Amino acid sequence: MRTKAELEGCIRDTGRAVLVINARSRRGRRLYGEARRLLRDAGIAFVRVFPVTDPSGLSELFADVLAEEPDLVVVGGGDGTIAEAVGHLAHRDIALGVLPLGTTNNFARSLELPLDLAGAVRTLGEGKVADVDLGRFESTGDPRGGGERGHVFANMVSLGLSVHVAEHVPHALKRVLGRAAYALTAVRLLPRHPAFTALITIDGATERVQTHQLNVANGAHHSGTRIARDASPDDRLLAVYSLGDERRQRLLSATARHVLTGPRRTLRERAFRTTSRVEIATDPPLQVDVDGEIRGRTPVTIEILANALRVIVPQSFDDT
Repeated sequence: MRTKAELEGCIRDTGRAVLVINARSRRGRRLYGEARRLLRDAGIAFVRVFPVTDPSGLSELFADVLAEEPDLVVVGGGDGTIAEAVGHLAHRDIALGVLPLGTTNNFARSLELPLDLAGAVRTLGEGKVADVDLGRFESTGDPRGGGERGHVFANMVSLGLSVHVAEHVPHALKRVLGRAAYALTAVRLLPRHPAFTALITIDGATERVQTHQLNVANGAHHSGTRIARDASPDDRLLAVYSLGDERRQRLLSATARHVLTGPRRTLRERAFRTTSRVEIATDPPLQVDVDGEIRGRTPVTIEILANALRVIVPQSFDDT
C-alpha cells in the first residue's frame, strides 16, 4: 500500500482514473452531461467511463472497473451506488471520489463534500486522500450473500419503520420531493407500524430496548441530517441509537429532536451507545436495511472496519 501522500501524488500526475456514474439516480440522469463537462474542464481524464443504466449489474461492473487497475475511481450516484462501490474498494490501494447525485447523499455529507456538482468536482481536483472507516455486518438469511466484501457497508444499518418506508416510498414522489418523500411516507405508515423489542449486546452486556426504530451508524448523517456534531466516519466507532420507545408519538418527537438538535448533540449523550462491535436480536425477527438495501433479518452482528477505505475529501476534513 502506498502512503496517502504517494497515492495522492500519483493521482495528480500519471494516475489512472475510472468514472462510474449512475444515470438512473435522481440527479444522475439529469446531470450526466454536465458532470462529464465539468470533469473535462477540470482536467480530470479517465481511461474508461462506465455509465450505469441498470443498477442491478453494479457488482459485475466493478470487476471490469478493477481490471483497469485504477488509482482513482470516481463514482457518481446516491448512497446505494456508493454502498456497492465501497465493498469492492475496501482495503485496496485505490481512492474513491464521490459525485453526490442521490436523494439524501448521507455518505457524501459525512465526508463533508460539497453537494453541488461543481463543488464536488472541484474537491476531486483540490482535495486530499484520507482513510475512513467502513462497517461490516453478518445477518441471518441475507439474500445476496456476497462473501467477505459483500458484507461491507458505508453508512448505516437500520431496523424498524425506516425499512418499511424505504420499501413503500413512491419513486415518482421521491423524484419530485427528494428527502421530503421519506417523511411523508413515514407519517402514512406509522399508525400501523408495531413496536419491537431489541436486545443490544455490547462488550458482553445486553440491554433490552422497546422502540419503532433502531440505527447503527458508521457515518455522521441519517436521512440527510447530522446525527451528532462529533460523529464521523473516521472515529473508529459505531453509534447505536433508537428513536423513541414503544409509543408512536415518542418516535415522532424523537425524530423531530434528532432533526433539530443533531448538529448540536454529541455522542457522549445517553441517547447513543458507541462501540466497535454490537450484536442485535429482535422480537419479532426484523428485516435488516443496510445502506438502503434489505440484507436478511435479525439477529445481526455489526463491527467497525477501521481506516478501510481511501477516499478524496476536502482539505478541511479532519483525517485521523
